[in-house]
Amino acid sequence: MPSKKPLVIVLLGPTASGKTELSIDLAEKLNLCVHNIDSRQLYIGMDIGTAKPTKQQRKQIKHYLVDIRQPNEPITLQEFQVKAKASLEDNLRESNTAFLVGGSGLYLKAITHGLVPAPVPPQPNFRKQLQGIDQEECYQILAASDSDAAKRISPKDAIRTQRALEVLYATGKSITSQEGSQTPPWKILELGLDPKDLRERIAQRTKNLYRCGLIEETEELSKRFNPDLPLLQTIGYKEALAVIQGTLKIEEAISITTLRTNQFAKRQRTWFRRQHQPKWLNDEEPFRDALSFIKAGLG
Repeated sequence: MPSKKPLVIVLLGPTASGKTELSIDLAEKLNLCVHNIDSRQLYIGMDIGTAKPTKQQRKQIKHYLVDIRQPNEPITLQEFQVKAKASLEDNLRESNTAFLVGGSGLYLKAITHGLVPAPVPPQPNFRKQLQGIDQEECYQILAASDSDAAKRISPKDAIRTQRALEVLYATGKSITSQEGSQTPPWKILELGLDPKDLRERIAQRTKNLYRCGLIEETEELSKRFNPDLPLLQTIGYKEALAVIQGTLKIEEAISITTLRTNQFAKRQRTWFRRQHQPKWLNDEEPFRDALSFIKAGLG
């Protein structure tokens, strides 16, 4: 008889939905490690602003795909996919089950659906030119040249905007026309968190980020690299940087960060409902619900 396919468990959901806490509990119960699929938690030094699992949590449960690049060395989807696949395969050689956790929809889809990115290596000189242009202008160029890519990329996402433009520059073809898919050799079980009180969770977590040192972390990153670092234009860091530069008061920064996070969570919800088919967990007892689905998935 052929051996059973390995099981890859995925815990997905919008930001602040409780993925980290639940993943720690599940990993501990099932003796699993965690593979991070959050695009900003890949970067060293971006801890508070990304709500990265704490050092204690990472000591408690082994986490992979965390702190793998410096913030001034952006990782492409293709590069991430190669690293994530290797990490998963190493895990699955030792165990027949792996655990992915995150809210970065495209990164998740690249792994769970075998998305094949455009086979174009980074173009350092072209990226350098793009980094000298305002993100709004870069996005307008993308919208004019590859409207399909622009529809699925946030106007604020400098990294993915630049990637789409460099693929177009290198090949003369849109990034969307060069992507494909290849079914991975695993059984996938997707579990979803989408609590009804998400807005309240986001509001409280945003306050906690600022209380726990987001401004100090942002200041350190801006000194080590540059205030124009693209990742410092992402949610939370951009507002904290404005506080440091004196253009926002902290109360205003918290309010704007909360608003932007809610907008981002709305886009995540839309993506997950259109691009994935998770088994949505009960708000009251997500741990018990998840264990029940995993037990069934393990057969």
